[in-house]
Amino acid sequence: MRNFGIIAKPHSSKAIELTINIKNWLEQRGLKVILEEKVANKLQVEGKPKHKLPELVDVIVVIGGDGTLLSAARANKSIGKPLLSVNLGGLGFLSAISFNDIENALTKLLLGEYELDSRMMLDVSIVRNHYEVFNSTVLNDVVINKSALARIIDLETYVDYRYITTYKADGLIISTPTGSTAYSLSAGGPILFPSMEAFILNPICPHTLTQRPIVLPDNVKVEVILRSPDEDVICTIDGQEGFNVLYNDIIEIKKSKFVTHLIKFPNYNFFHVLRTKLKWGER
Repeated sequence: MRNFGIIAKPHSSKAIELTINIKNWLEQRGLKVILEEKVANKLQVEGKPKHKLPELVDVIVVIGGDGTLLSAARANKSIGKPLLSVNLGGLGFLSAISFNDIENALTKLLLGEYELDSRMMLDVSIVRNHYEVFNSTVLNDVVINKSALARIIDLETYVDYRYITTYKADGLIISTPTGSTAYSLSAGGPILFPSMEAFILNPICPHTLTQRPIVLPDNVKVEVILRSPDEDVICTIDGQEGFNVLYNDIIEIKKSKFVTHLIKFPNYNFFHVLRTKLKWGER
């Protein structure tokens, strides 16, 4: 690895400070560093747009929280460069290392003492009157939900063109294994091991209490049709992008051909992450 990209949370002083330290550390070892343009602007140096960065580097260091990583993963989806995520102190389920351990991690990375943790992604598209009006790819989840003032909505749902049910609920979460520890977990969904090839269909506050989350194999296609007229409904992508959904719109979700590669180190243990982040075993 000779070329490093850095994507950081631009409004975090800690992220900017760490960017400077990592940039200097790498350049002192004769390595090239390219900054994402929002961070570069903070340092008054040249940078590159987030979606252009992956094609110019061998690895991308992501400094921030899970939200910063999710944004980087979507920008990187078609290139698939490895991502090294540095957590700045929040919950950080997806981060491989803490900011206190960055130099040790970079040393291991340069020595080749790391593994790639491949995470499945989902493609989502919205079809309106037989035309696709929106599409995206997610690492965490697709959420279809009502606005704050809307009533319960009806979501007619199919798997491989087979009718499941019409969810009467506040919304519906379609989550990857990576996203199973995010919104879906808060909504009562199961935790999936990150390497599983499956995804979760999880209603949000269903009107019928027997409508529970279901885990689906990765080779199926989910279709959700909004059957509630005159309601404000939005389809949210990884909690960061949104698109308004109209009456009779079809939201289609399936496994993506793209994969996110997260760098992890030999001492990484998913169950340790769960115990630490969710405080399992504490009283």
